[in-house]
Amino acid sequence: MERPEADVAVLIPCLNEARTIGGTVLGFRASLPGARVLVFDNASDDGTAAEAARAGAEVVAVPERGKGHVVRRMFAEIDADIYVVADGDATYDPADAPVLVERLRAGRLDMVVGRRAGLADAAGRPGHALGNRLFNRLFRAMFGPGFRDIFSGYRVFSRRFVKSFPALSTGFETETELSVHAAMLRLPHAEVEVGYRERPEGSASKLSTWRDGLRILMIFGLLMKEVKPFQFFSAAAAVTLGLSLAFMAPVLAEYFATGLVLRFPTWIAATALLMMALLLFVCGVILDSLARSRLEQKRLHSLTIPKLPPLAAGEGAGAARVSRSHDAA
Repeated sequence: MERPEADVAVLIPCLNEARTIGGTVLGFRASLPGARVLVFDNASDDGTAAEAARAGAEVVAVPERGKGHVVRRMFAEIDADIYVVADGDATYDPADAPVLVERLRAGRLDMVVGRRAGLADAAGRPGHALGNRLFNRLFRAMFGPGFRDIFSGYRVFSRRFVKSFPALSTGFETETELSVHAAMLRLPHAEVEVGYRERPEGSASKLSTWRDGLRILMIFGLLMKEVKPFQFFSAAAAVTLGLSLAFMAPVLAEYFATGLVLRFPTWIAATALLMMALLLFVCGVILDSLARSRLEQKRLHSLTIPKLPPLAAGEGAGAARVSRSHDAA
């Protein structure tokens, strides 16, 4: 019996990419001829929507600025078996899309990340390449191994991933949230090396090294609080306990030497910090139980979402030849 083909949707979030969106759309239409190509225009004012429509894409307007808002709209409105998500700035090669899709289907995965090759050369700004390495290491330390390029905007998802993803972020940090979602739910995922190139002349990046770096650090902390509250609050408790002991030590030394407590304000502050440390630790224990319960509910919900249709006989043979792919832990 003939098995069903997967319904593939290419989703391209973009803001003011009139110079590049046409070529990007045409590239995906050529590399994935059976897929729907949709451009989600984030209130561009340079003719991006018109260029996308001229290239043959379906255009959806998202007036609320921020990539997180666009991703939330894309995932909520579009129904497909496989979702290919890529930026519209021509830094990713649409010709790599079939390899990513095949890797997802052959491995029965929920997410494949296009790990960018030559990022340091193509990033344009040394601070971005350095920040990318530092944040990837921090991510692995906080949320576990499995990702080497958490900021890649070139990804392929299953329906199960998309329809179980909460999409709470509003901006560029949404890529971090995507990676945390896969890591926490233990969703099967992989990375495949893809080409990455400089933006064409006249196309400007929307990223700010310091502003977006601080936002990413903030989202790291918020996600740590949500998914690993025991570690988060235990760390806060340890810092508070250290401050308490620092205030307490000279008062105790003076007491053991003279039998008197002369610095009552310092002692009161030390005691208050000690109580705060205990409260933070208890909060971590309680919230950890709640987080585990929420994680279990998310996991059970994801299992109710239909899986990818099975591959036809011999259809996945090419995936075995993809030597550049790396399964994530």
